[in-house]
Amino acid sequence: MEHHKIDELVAKIKALETELEEELHQEYERFTCEITKKREELLESYRHDRQGLIRYLATTPILHLLSAPVIWSVLIPALVLDGFVTIYQWICFPIYKIAKVKRSDYIIIDRHRLGYLNPIEKLNCLYCSYFNGLMGYISEIAARTEQYWCPIRHATRMKSIHSRYQKFFEYGDSGRFRNESEKLRDALAEEKE
Repeated sequence: MEHHKIDELVAKIKALETELEEELHQEYERFTCEITKKREELLESYRHDRQGLIRYLATTPILHLLSAPVIWSVLIPALVLDGFVTIYQWICFPIYKIAKVKRSDYIIIDRHRLGYLNPIEKLNCLYCSYFNGLMGYISEIAARTEQYWCPIRHATRMKSIHSRYQKFFEYGDSGRFRNESEKLRDALAEEKE
């Protein structure tokens, strides 16, 4: 009975997520249409709103400037992790018949086209787009791996759950784990890349 209630809640959440995605897409379409109609006006506005490099650097707090190398140093392990996780999925997912995670669905690089950003802001946006997209990409690869090997919910409430967690079996439900794990594995193979 509890599983039915959870399934209903998950279905409602999925419906709301779909509705949100549709609304965001419509907002994007309206924005795209507005850009087409008012392109020159918009470009002039972007040029006006762009902060020059000298002013940008002069108004940036000194601690922000000093911390920049620390922030950017994280890029090195991120690139290494990206490489390892990508190779892991290329090798292991076909063996387990898990549909591969499409990297381009998570790492979206498009903010550099915004005319109101100066070169430093564009570079910072590039960093954030890559890094946060990478975390989503890795999270989905890990989630599919967890669904394959150990689809069991935790006994303790988690602050954040991944996209597949609601499909997992209750903590301590050995019967469902033993009897239904194969279904969850099969579902992974049926997904599109």
